[in-house]
Amino acid sequence: MTSAPATTEHPADSDPSRPEHTDVLVVGAGISGIGAAYHLRQQCPDKHYIVLESQDDFGGTWRTHRYPGIRSDSDLYTFGYRFKPWTGKPIATAQEILDYLSEVIDENDLAPHIRYGHDIDTAVWSSDDRRWTVQGTRSATGDRFTITASFLYMCQGYYRHSQGYTPTWPGMDRFRGTIVHPQTWPDDLDYQGKRVIVIGSGATAATMIPAMAPDVEHITMVQRSPTYFISGRNVNELADTLRDLDVDEAWIHEIVRRKILFDQAAFTRRCFTEPEAVKAELLGDVRARLAPEHSEVVDTAFTPSYLPWRQRIAFVPDGDLFEGINNGKASVVTDEIDTFTETGLALASGETIDADIIITATGFNLNVLGDIAFTIDDEPIDFSETVAYHGTMFTGIPNMAWVFGYFRASWTLRADLIADFVCRLLHHMDDSGADIVVPRLRAGEENMPLLPWVDPENFNPGYLQRGMHLLPKQGDHEPWRHTQDYWSEKDIMPTADLDDGALVFE
Repeated sequence: MTSAPATTEHPADSDPSRPEHTDVLVVGAGISGIGAAYHLRQQCPDKHYIVLESQDDFGGTWRTHRYPGIRSDSDLYTFGYRFKPWTGKPIATAQEILDYLSEVIDENDLAPHIRYGHDIDTAVWSSDDRRWTVQGTRSATGDRFTITASFLYMCQGYYRHSQGYTPTWPGMDRFRGTIVHPQTWPDDLDYQGKRVIVIGSGATAATMIPAMAPDVEHITMVQRSPTYFISGRNVNELADTLRDLDVDEAWIHEIVRRKILFDQAAFTRRCFTEPEAVKAELLGDVRARLAPEHSEVVDTAFTPSYLPWRQRIAFVPDGDLFEGINNGKASVVTDEIDTFTETGLALASGETIDADIIITATGFNLNVLGDIAFTIDDEPIDFSETVAYHGTMFTGIPNMAWVFGYFRASWTLRADLIADFVCRLLHHMDDSGADIVVPRLRAGEENMPLLPWVDPENFNPGYLQRGMHLLPKQGDHEPWRHTQDYWSEKDIMPTADLDDGALVFE
């Protein structure tokens, strides 16, 4: 199938004073945006679409994060697209993921639709014109651009790529060494033979420490509270067996995906039905991977105060994080930071740790739909005052969908589900002769209880808690729920009734 020819309503080359128009404007060329482009090409071949990316190349997270050891913390059989078999190790490096995305772009002729270095700052909906007008700056030249679109497909993620979250601690200006956030890793940082502190205990810290440990003098993870880790070999035995049987890779991909999702569903259920048993198993695995002389640190360094899966569980392939502890190159300290000193950190307990480099692996700055200034008929949009329709569209906001993936399952699973939904919605609009679709609460739902975007009792990482007030609300029943549950949404979203009154077509 070839992509549809450009059908710009006001081609720039014929009238430069009028903006270019596209049927669907995809914002972001990361894992979600590339997937959106593929699905639009396959399912809506008559729709013209453009993908705008602020960076100078595709890949999103896998392009902007350049710290040592950067890798996935989801298996690539489910983090990869359903339509593109994954043939490598389950946990992949950033470069392997970028290579995979490059193949998707090349194999499906998506490159002509993607424009890099386009930084959007405003998106304005006009009810009279029945379209969005998007404006921004081309980073290479500083020139302004304007594109109008019938439908906005927001695939830019949920955190600010340009700046990570770093708390302010006393004395940071006194430290004579280097302070680095993983999200803005300098290419010329030399850590060979240096003393390094990593503040934080999530997947980023668990990735960096084993990657850096062989080259540093010593690396210390300083954490306020521990994180759950789960270890395993970076292989999928089922996939390898099927390959030995010469099974087609497309079949292997689908079979392995189903097996992984089945196992993940069972594990997630157990985290809520028998959390103490799961906790004991996770800690038992950590204890088994540590040398006997280090086993006492399990209670202080690897036993969280919360139950399993209330925050993301970091996967440690082949137990590499624990190897550094066993050989003495890495250590873990659980304590509060009192102050930075000229030579390192002073902790609340009175302990001091010297360092040449301090890495603040302290999380993201949440943003909502790319920090773009959205307005409808000159009225600014406050997304926190909207209610989410299936966690992807918002009350009162026409012709727009946002991809927000899963926490407990791979992000891409939801990106694929939303792509199917958007394509089905676009066909439905064409079939009904509608130019506009907007979610609205139905009669009797005005007083529906409104809940946070994500239930904090169910899932509560720091970046969400810091930014929850910025996010849309969810309701207490379908289609206004945002459950973050792939295993229910995989059945609900494909069969969602587009004519039940929650979507208003004009």
